[in-house]
Amino acid sequence: MLEEIDKIGSVSQSRYEQIVAELRDVVEQQTQGQFTIGDQALEIEPIRPRGGPVTETAWSVEVSLRLLAEDIGLSVSTVKTARWTASRWPADKRREGVSFSVHKVLASIDDEVERFAAILTPPEGKTRWTVDDARRQVGVQVETPVSTREKVTAIHALAQDDKVAAAVTGDLLRRPQVAAKVAQTDKVRVVEEFTRDETVAATAATSLLRRPDVAFKAMSDDTARFQVNHAQTERSRQARDRFEDSSPVAPAVRHIDRTVEFLDLVTACHSFVAAAGRAVPGLRDRTLDEDQRTIVHENVAKVRATLDWIETAVDTGKVDMDGELARLLKGE
Repeated sequence: MLEEIDKIGSVSQSRYEQIVAELRDVVEQQTQGQFTIGDQALEIEPIRPRGGPVTETAWSVEVSLRLLAEDIGLSVSTVKTARWTASRWPADKRREGVSFSVHKVLASIDDEVERFAAILTPPEGKTRWTVDDARRQVGVQVETPVSTREKVTAIHALAQDDKVAAAVTGDLLRRPQVAAKVAQTDKVRVVEEFTRDETVAATAATSLLRRPDVAFKAMSDDTARFQVNHAQTERSRQARDRFEDSSPVAPAVRHIDRTVEFLDLVTACHSFVAAAGRAVPGLRDRTLDEDQRTIVHENVAKVRATLDWIETAVDTGKVDMDGELARLLKGE
């Protein structure tokens, strides 16, 4: 019984490890071979910078690489891929023990510093790169999906044909839990239809937000939270406008408010810089997964847009938010 547990396929654990060691040598030889093809294809046709002389056309490059491919018995796409990958990895930046396939995937990272650093840092908890890990690093579809997002992406890719999509949908709707979730979505649509009228929608929203669980879930949605905050700000602005238009002490208060607003703005900037200074060093030697990177990039875009807005307000006194910024901050 123990012998069966120690087996992988039809071989023992020790034999499997021996096979892996032998095949890693083979893969390393193949990697060196692919880079040799790429280097020599580069010698024949170097990568030209964009905007080079007119005589250095894509047509002449295609002819040379096709001739080379035919003369060495490979497909032209294989030669082109090897040439491009070799151009992205100078000899001193190639990582021993990392397959050519991984080098090829990571070659799509545009920034050289980021690219050369990435190959030296396998994903957290792993000692070696895999092709799927490299695909996750650059944000492309993996061969063996693991996360929910990766599985959904794979299903969409396989169901591009309308007939396939219809068959898959029919099969999925036969699952009671899936059908129940679809039904729940239909209920949401019915409620949306009933609340198209602004007065009805406001009354319904007010009643629902008095329920703690509903309010908590609603505030977990970035767009809903932004709209509530925006409504509160707008209400305060309207009250302030009425005060400034009707109160005799408004000029004196206005001077005080401007001083407070300046201090609030400086404090907000200082708090952000201090918080980033504490959080960013914690990313050292860590690799975020695709979902985490996406969330961070989205929030960095919001921060960058907000900083531009602050600079415009400080320099010009105009605080109106353009449509693109409003949509970005709402998460649209």
